[in-house]
Amino acid sequence: MTLASIFNILAVKWDVSPYIFSIGGFQLRWYGVLFVSGFIFGYWLFSKFYKREGLPSKLLDPMLYMLLICALVGARLGHVFFYEWGYYKNNLGEILKVWHGGLASHGGAIAILFGIWWYAHKYGKKYNIDYVWICDRLALAIPFAGMAIRLGNLMNSEIYGYETSVPWGFIFVRDGQSVPHHPTQLYEALSYLLIGLILNWIYRRHKDNRKAPYRGFLFGLFLVLLFGARFLIEFCKLPQEGSDAVAAAGGRLLNNGQLLSIPFVVAGLLFIIFSYRFKKPMLRQELPNATKTTGR
Repeated sequence: MTLASIFNILAVKWDVSPYIFSIGGFQLRWYGVLFVSGFIFGYWLFSKFYKREGLPSKLLDPMLYMLLICALVGARLGHVFFYEWGYYKNNLGEILKVWHGGLASHGGAIAILFGIWWYAHKYGKKYNIDYVWICDRLALAIPFAGMAIRLGNLMNSEIYGYETSVPWGFIFVRDGQSVPHHPTQLYEALSYLLIGLILNWIYRRHKDNRKAPYRGFLFGLFLVLLFGARFLIEFCKLPQEGSDAVAAAGGRLLNNGQLLSIPFVVAGLLFIIFSYRFKKPMLRQELPNATKTTGR
């Protein structure tokens, strides 16, 4: 018996239902529950950040609504324009049918950046927070939401990798597979978990407003690590539908996910550089004569 055949025997036969339960025409999917749970956990984290830095908890709700709307709308439009515009340009009505599947994290990230601008414009001056301060706090929460979403992809038996002989390969039975593939959903989920833990460790150890790391560093490091991980893991991932599959068939070295990740990594490096250039304190400082409150 060859080593490859032994690993094939050891492979995980993944035959898990994507539904938690079904009642009549209603079906509750693991993906939806995990997607929402990521935002709930992020909301809880933000409540800790706001309490620590003396911000009122009433600012949490508009933050949550902004993130949910931007993530859903941006991720959907990202999928439409980055991956399958050839199909949707002739089927515009299908764009609204999110329940049919199709979300792209890069599109969600871009939309959230615009949402942060709105939030900073509306609340920043009054509470002495700025765009970069908000980005830093989002960098502490988003990796955990990303981890939950990738676990949802695992439950859907989707977005996995090429065939492999590694002993931790997954056979995605429900997607018609009979040989092990790279469980790239788990690769990303574990990467995001580690990134989130590292960034939160840095934030919680930061006690002095006057010392490094400075404002913008956390967001910059987040962009470099998360999209750097995404770039590398894409080498193991099967091409997605639409333009990604066309590019792979044409022999293009980098897929859409990798090409879209590069600008985020570059932006992250610039955030890190400028954080040390301007040396603005990471933690929020009270405005003169401001009343510190955490109530609604």
